[in-house]
Amino acid sequence: MKDLKLVVQRFDPVKDASPKMVEYAVPKREGMTVLDALLYARDYVDHSIGLRFSCRQASCGSCGMKINGRPRLACYTQVEELGGEKVVAQPMDNFAIIKDLVTDLGSFFDKHKAVTPRLVREDGEEQERPTGEYLMTPGELSKVLQFTYCIKCGLCTSSCPTVATDERYPGPQALTQAYRYSADARDQGGAERIAALDNSHGVWRCHFAGSCSYVCPKGVDPALGIQLLKRHVMTGKPPHAKDEASKVWKAPESGR
Repeated sequence: MKDLKLVVQRFDPVKDASPKMVEYAVPKREGMTVLDALLYARDYVDHSIGLRFSCRQASCGSCGMKINGRPRLACYTQVEELGGEKVVAQPMDNFAIIKDLVTDLGSFFDKHKAVTPRLVREDGEEQERPTGEYLMTPGELSKVLQFTYCIKCGLCTSSCPTVATDERYPGPQALTQAYRYSADARDQGGAERIAALDNSHGVWRCHFAGSCSYVCPKGVDPALGIQLLKRHVMTGKPPHAKDEASKVWKAPESGR
C-alpha cells in the first residue's frame, strides 16, 4: 500500500510567529484511523507533535480536531473514509492553541458549568444521603435521552459561527445541556436556568446555522436542543414545574 500523506498544522505560541503545515509519510494499513496515523508520526517520525487523546473509542472526546476541513474525532475517523491518500489535521477553530493540535478548552468547560449541568432539587438532604431512587417514566426519559450522549468534545463549539463572533455566547454544548437538565423530570432548577439565558448573549444569539448538529459525532443534535430551549425561555416556564418533579421511590414494607 502507498504511504499516507499526513499534513499536520504545527504551531507553538511560545516560540512560533505563525502556524506552518508539515507533511509526514505514514505507512497505511487496513482499518487505520486518523489518530493511528498521528500516533505513528509522533512515535516514529517526530516526537514533538502535540496532540491530545485518551479512550480511542469515541467516548471521551479528547481527540477532537479539524480533519480535512471538518471538525471530527481523530479516533473515530477512518483514513479510507477521507479517500485514503491525504489527511490534513488542524486544531479546532474557536479555541486558543496550546500547541499544534491541542487547544485550550478552559472557557468551554466554564460555560458548561455556568448552566448548572446537574440535577437541582429542594430535597438536598435526600440527594446527599439517598434513601431511594428518583424515578422517571420511559416517556420522560425519551425527552432527554439523546442529549445525555454529549461527550464534551467541543466539535459543536468549534463549528459554531456565533461562538466565533461573541465570546459571551454560551455555545451549543452549554445551551443543549441547559435544556437537557431543565427537561429532566427529576430536576427543579429549570426556571433559574432559562432566566439566566434569556438575554442578547444567551439563547437568542443562536441563528440556527445547524453546523453544531452536522459535526456532532454522537447524534446529540444541539441545534434541536437549543430550539426546544427557546420555547421554554419564551414562556418563562421550564419543561417541568417544581411541583411535578419526580418523587423518591422507596421499597414497600415487607410486612414482617
